[in-house]
Amino acid sequence: MNAAAETTDFLAVESELGAHNYKPLDVILTKGESEWVWDVDGKKYLDCLAAYSAVNQGHCHPRILKAMVDQASKLTLTSRAFRNDQLAPFYEEICALTNSSKVLPMNSGAEAVETAVKCVRKWGYEVKGVAENQAEIIVCNNNFHGRTLNIVGFSTDPSARKNFGPFAPGFRVVPFGDAAALEAAITPNTVAFLVEPIQGEAGVIIPPEGYIQAVREICTRHNVMLILDEIQTGLGRTGRLLAEEHEGVVADLTLVGKALSGGFYPISAVLSNSEVLGVLKPGQHGSTFGGNPLACAIARESLKVLVEEGMIENSAKQGAYFLEGLKKIRNNAIRDVRGRGLMLAVEFHPDAGGARRYCLELKELGILCKETHEHTIRFAPPLTITRDEVDWALERIERVLTQ
Repeated sequence: MNAAAETTDFLAVESELGAHNYKPLDVILTKGESEWVWDVDGKKYLDCLAAYSAVNQGHCHPRILKAMVDQASKLTLTSRAFRNDQLAPFYEEICALTNSSKVLPMNSGAEAVETAVKCVRKWGYEVKGVAENQAEIIVCNNNFHGRTLNIVGFSTDPSARKNFGPFAPGFRVVPFGDAAALEAAITPNTVAFLVEPIQGEAGVIIPPEGYIQAVREICTRHNVMLILDEIQTGLGRTGRLLAEEHEGVVADLTLVGKALSGGFYPISAVLSNSEVLGVLKPGQHGSTFGGNPLACAIARESLKVLVEEGMIENSAKQGAYFLEGLKKIRNNAIRDVRGRGLMLAVEFHPDAGGARRYCLELKELGILCKETHEHTIRFAPPLTITRDEVDWALERIERVLTQ
């Protein structure tokens, strides 16, 4: 079978046997190394999505691969019925790196969000004194925190909600970036404010300067827990270890995932002060795979790689250069260019015909990126990208956007 026929066959099987809950670009990838990937035809592409920031350390990083293989040959899973020799070192290292007091490991980002929701509600009843079943959590419009039933229940995206109800109560929605709206929405029953430092799925929406600092002060004053969802923004993506560092803020709960494994394994974690996670007692929350020795070994090496190989600093440096280059592109169809670190976006006017056509053209030139919310392209390559590679990408992006 020739390569073209093989690609067609892959697409046909996916269409026939898979649920149609994604609309990927029609490229069948088979290999990855650092910021580059190859398809089954042997064509090489610069990955400018990094699996939605799950492979910040680059594809198949050799140090993380070795840590995974070494641990997989010894012990992979014990459940939390027994202890393992990787969990405590993981706790020590991630808490020291992020200045956290406690950590609760899970698997997916959505699980971390659900865990945080459960914990702050329990804290509200047992510590703050909210009446039973009256706890409220405030979220922002255009949020994205996952796709579980509870989470889509407080989404404002019609496509995420339609025909999935009924939804659980207990959530209020306020405009993103409006600290005054948050304060006006707080009641005695408010236990937490859940927010992304930068809204990723909404199109890399950056709030006004000082917003995160302002909501931190509001939450502190009203005894409301601040939950920062850093599953996309965290672990170097914005040029800092955590995006909260840009405004010198420490959340009560910080959620990390995706790049916590460097793309090798589903790993997430809730990082918290002792007061919130301290409300949990044995049997009240858990996961068979959460905190397993394979996950912990992978996460430990993934964090070391980020720090020791200067990836966070590179994200800040190359991100600023990439953003400057994108802003120089002249096209009346472009509405805005924005970003922080290597979390970048080009937004087009609604009458420009959508962003996907540009993604398809860039694919032909060897760049993989993806549209979000129809009119925006995200550029978020692995944090290993070099200046020469940014130049290579910018030349092709400009060619596509100005033709």
